[in-house]
Amino acid sequence: MTFNAFSRQSVSVAAGTVFLRRAGRGPVVLLLHGYPETSLAWRSVAPDLANEFTVIAADLPGYGESTLSDRAFENGQISKRAMGRGLADVMSELGISQFAVIGHDRRARVAYRMTLDHPERIRALAVLDVIPILDMAERLTYDAAREMGHWFWLAQSSTAPETLVGRDPDLYVRHIIEQWGGSDIIEPEVVDEYIRCMRKPEVVRTMGAEYRADRLDLEHDQADRTVGRRIACPLLALWAQGGLTEQFGNPLTIWRTWADDVSGGALAGGHFLMEGSPRELTGLIRRFLTDVLRQKGDRHSALQVRRTGGNAMTTFKQPSAARRNIKKEAKAATRKRTVAHLPKQTKTALGKEGAKAAKSKRRSYG
Repeated sequence: MTFNAFSRQSVSVAAGTVFLRRAGRGPVVLLLHGYPETSLAWRSVAPDLANEFTVIAADLPGYGESTLSDRAFENGQISKRAMGRGLADVMSELGISQFAVIGHDRRARVAYRMTLDHPERIRALAVLDVIPILDMAERLTYDAAREMGHWFWLAQSSTAPETLVGRDPDLYVRHIIEQWGGSDIIEPEVVDEYIRCMRKPEVVRTMGAEYRADRLDLEHDQADRTVGRRIACPLLALWAQGGLTEQFGNPLTIWRTWADDVSGGALAGGHFLMEGSPRELTGLIRRFLTDVLRQKGDRHSALQVRRTGGNAMTTFKQPSAARRNIKKEAKAATRKRTVAHLPKQTKTALGKEGAKAAKSKRRSYG
């Protein structure tokens, strides 16, 4: 199956109309793209996932082919909570009560906000190349801030930044993609599609409103931390090896302050993981989702990543059927688990992707 074979539809809810692509059967997985992209960013990952899951790749409210109603804005801002609520309403409109959600970049923050606000609905969460906004703000350094100039520029209370972006969206989108190491891995025609969407005044308006909502997003995170609200479902955190995310500390350590069941590691391929490391990323997501959504036995165990020759070599510790049969007689602390390695051909492919990723020198953070 190709991404073009996915069905396309628009779903209207109170927050606006959300465009989505859908294919597959089985447990439902919602894919959320990063910035400045659209659901097209999942074109190399979604088709393989659709062989085992019902995959829904959405354009975020107000981006791509989706729209955002005026009622969704709060004093010219659109918070991650508001976006997450709109997407949850879309899933309800589709008749889907529970699902997994995977988000890249800024939209991983929409994903974890949905998980905190709607814990009864989210079965699994994967966050790609991001940490919570509250931890980012607390750990920010001058060097990191210099690599996030667009973030602080667009967060100004004035609408001047978005107005300037609207004057030349072609220049802006190409600049961001080049700065974040995507020029060598994102096809020119795909970049052109991202630019086409950024030319829409309503998309530029949403962009400005989302960045200006940073204080709202910080307040929501702080409120959850204060009352001890945590992410209840299993969480997979993956990030770009050597990227900006690592400058804030160990991402797994950071995410474990928000959730108990956390696994993950660093991948070669740069910030745009879906395009820089699609095979490895797909394999890790598939294993995580299969373990969480399909396994009736033990909960998934830790994903371990060790670096070999500049690439990420990944192993999962998985429960064996035989060991489950004797589980009643053995103490959890003494149980051993078998280790299943990625197939040899997958590692070979990763070596090729790692070489391509070496061209990406810039670091990024949405």
